[in-house]
This record gives sequence, structure tokens and C-alpha cells, in this order.
Amino acid sequence: MSDLNKLGLAEARDLLRKGDTTSVELTEACLKAIDGADALNAFVHKTPEIALERAKAADARLAEGDAPAMCGLPIGMKDLFCTEGVDSQAASNILKGFKPEYESTVSQKLQDAGAVMLGKLNMDEFAMGSSNETSAYGNAISPWRRGGDETPLTPGGSSGGSAAAVAADLCLAATGTDTGGSIRQPAAFTGTVGIKPTYGRCSRWGIVAFASSLDQAGPMTKNVRDAAIMLEAMCGHDAKDSTSADLAVPNFEAMLTGDIKGKKIGIPREYRMDGMPAEIAKLWDEGAAMLKAAGAEIVDISLPHTKYALPAYYVIAPAEASSNLARYDGVRYGHRATLAQGDGITEMYEKTRAEGFGSEVQRRVMVGTYVLSAGFYDAYYNRARKVRTLIKKDFEDAFAAGVDAILTPATPSAAFGLGEMNDEDPVKMYLNDVFTVTVNLAGLPGISVPTGVDTQGLPLGLQLIGRPWEEGDLLNTAYALEQSAGFVAKPAQWW
Repeated sequence: MSDLNKLGLAEARDLLRKGDTTSVELTEACLKAIDGADALNAFVHKTPEIALERAKAADARLAEGDAPAMCGLPIGMKDLFCTEGVDSQAASNILKGFKPEYESTVSQKLQDAGAVMLGKLNMDEFAMGSSNETSAYGNAISPWRRGGDETPLTPGGSSGGSAAAVAADLCLAATGTDTGGSIRQPAAFTGTVGIKPTYGRCSRWGIVAFASSLDQAGPMTKNVRDAAIMLEAMCGHDAKDSTSADLAVPNFEAMLTGDIKGKKIGIPREYRMDGMPAEIAKLWDEGAAMLKAAGAEIVDISLPHTKYALPAYYVIAPAEASSNLARYDGVRYGHRATLAQGDGITEMYEKTRAEGFGSEVQRRVMVGTYVLSAGFYDAYYNRARKVRTLIKKDFEDAFAAGVDAILTPATPSAAFGLGEMNDEDPVKMYLNDVFTVTVNLAGLPGISVPTGVDTQGLPLGLQLIGRPWEEGDLLNTAYALEQSAGFVAKPAQWW
């Protein structure tokens, strides 16, 4: 069978179960696609030997007839996940050459389920960015192009390599992480599905930390069913992560009935921002109409503290980053600067960090250190924490009033060209997260579903926000939206 790399997880799983293909054949098809797609710069550490070894083991497991749903399915791993013996440098020069002696909990769970790791995927440095332009590996490039235009486009960030790889059919699915929208925004930009589960649903152990109270791993897939399958394999309690929830993991795929009759879907009026592009507003209205036609009740709701979300996020996230990144000092592992005679430990710290960290990481570390400093801690950091509590309460009030899910745009625009934001104020880039950061601040599950294209043929996505720990219900609502939207657009191959 040709084009095996173009299959989704569910399709490939079913073929494996029937014996119509093998994991080795699936893996070889993906490896061939990866080798032919270097122009996208999505895979930055290829692991073909590991992939084929795991594929053979998966085939043996499948032959025994007792294999989990992910067994034998080839996936990509975001470079933020530590993988034993494989480069794991969070797209930063400061971790160049770092090969962990351990495996992150999420990647271990996927390995235990029989998934096949094809390699490590490009991303923004330390997950700080919305366009995959801060990577030490260079830009990841979207497989999509504007109609009649050769301008290379961003696949979004920070999980840009994951989004590009899934959209270009280099792998069947990929892992991502989401701190302020880093799964959902690139998914929306590339016509793929990305879900950020409830904070604590997936272990953070072995994932290089950006902002510990916001980071959460999740899958990036070709459709909602695949997201349900992969999310189940990634979730579960982990004693090594004190924020990991000790809750049973449901069979998310079994909950995909598409029946949302009687569900109440909230439309937050505060998300209708001034200057919102007409095609985003139209997409949002059409999405609400689709859910209504499927039997849901559409209600207007208020999330009054939304306007403070971005400022609060860009105080809290850099503050936590400045603390987490203090460990990268050239002492134990990673890059160490060459020192001049007479240099001491202070000079080693300064030179190592100046050489190892990129400009966006340096900017956020400086902002974070500033807001945590003695004179400004109460004025900025403590105030931002209070705002975060108010934002969380807005959602709690909406859910208490009977709302089952909330529908919003996923991004304020379609994908933009690489370099088009270079001369802009950094705050303009941060506005890419305007619809997504509230979900992280409140610790809620959120999913981006492709639902249309803009006038230039680029994909657009809508976001659904769910109740905490009710990913199954959220996925079912997303499934209903996906079925109604009927999104089938694919990028034309140019690479």
C-alpha cells in the first residue's frame, strides 16, 4: 500500500489489526517522507535506527494479539521531551549535545504503548515563541502556502515542528506542549487538531520546563479521533510529578458519539476584540451555527477579566521561566563558554548564558527577573497572580451556570509569513496568544479544530474550552464540530 504516511492513527491501527500492513512498513514510509522534507526543517534529530527497532518489536507484539491502540504507530517527539540517549536540547544552544540518561514520563508511556518514535521535532527555544523563529535549529516552515505566493509561512509556535510534521504527513501524529497556546495555535495554523488537557492530566516529569504552573503536554494529530487515542496513552498519574492528578483515565475514543443534543455552548462576548478580522468573526459565527444545528444550545456568556489575561500571562510565565532557566549555567551539563585567564564563576555564568540563550529567551528571563525583584514583586507578580485567580473564577462561574463548553477563535489570523513580524514590537507577536492564554491560566482543557480556510486558502481553526477533567466530553463536542465543518483541505506539496 502506498502513501502509508498519509494515514491517521485510527486508520493505521485498524490496518495493523487486520494484518493489511505492518509497523515496519508504516515506519519506513514515514522515514522516507521525512528524508524528502528537509526543506520544512521539522525533524531536527532523526532516529531511524530506534524507529525501526521499535517497529519490529511492535509487529511482534501485534502478532501476539495483545497490543494497545498506539502499538506500531509512528510519531514525532517535540524536542522539549527528554528521550534517553537522544539529543534533547529544547532548541537551545545552551543544551547542545545534551543526551539524557532518562526518559520523560509521557514519552515513556507512549513507548510502553508500542508507539514508534521517528525523531525529535523543531520548536521555539525553550518553548518561548509563537512562530518557531527562535529555534537554535533555524525556522520550521509550514507546508502550507498562500494562493499564488511562495512566501514561506510560520507553522506557529512553540510546537511548530510538530504541527508542520503532522500537516505534511511526515508522521501520523506528534507530541506538543502548551504553555499559552503552543499546541492550539500551531494546530490552527496548519489545519491539524491539537488538544491541551487539564493541568495535571499529563505528567510534566522529564519535559524541559518553561513555566511550571502553565506547561502541559498534549497530542497533535490529523483528526479528533486520533487526538482521543493518543491523549489516552499520554495521560495518567505520575508519582514523580507532584502536580500530576491521581485520576482514572477514561477511554476517550469510546466517548466520541457526536451526540451533543442539549449541550450548552458559551460564546464569550469579551473575545470579540476590536479589529478582529471579518473572516475570523465569520468562522466563529459559522462554528456556533454548526453546533446549534447539531442540537446544542448557544448562549452568550461573560468572562469579564479576559482583557487582563495577556498582561497577567506575560508577567507569570517569564517569572517562572527566569527561575527554571537559572539551572543553565555551564556547570553540570550543556554548553560552557570558553573563559579567559582570570575569569571566575560569575564570568562563566555570564558568558555561557550570553552565548547559549537566544534573544527572546534573554528578553523573557530579564522580564521575569525584574517582576520577581524585591521592589516590584508586589506591583507585578503578586498582582498578576490575583488576576489569574479572577480569570479562573470567570470560567468557574460560567460552568456553574450550566455551560458545558466554550467556543472561541483559536487565533486572531491565519498563518503569517516568516520574518513578517521581525520589525514589530514583540508585544504584537504576543497577541497571537490572545485567545489561548486564559485556558492555561485557569488550568482548563482546550482543543483547536480546523473548520475553514481564509481567502488565500490557509487553514483557520476554532477553539473549544471544556470543564476541568472532562476531556472526553470536550473531545466529543470537538468531534461534532469536526463532522459538521467537514474540513478536508491539505497543503499542496512543494518541498
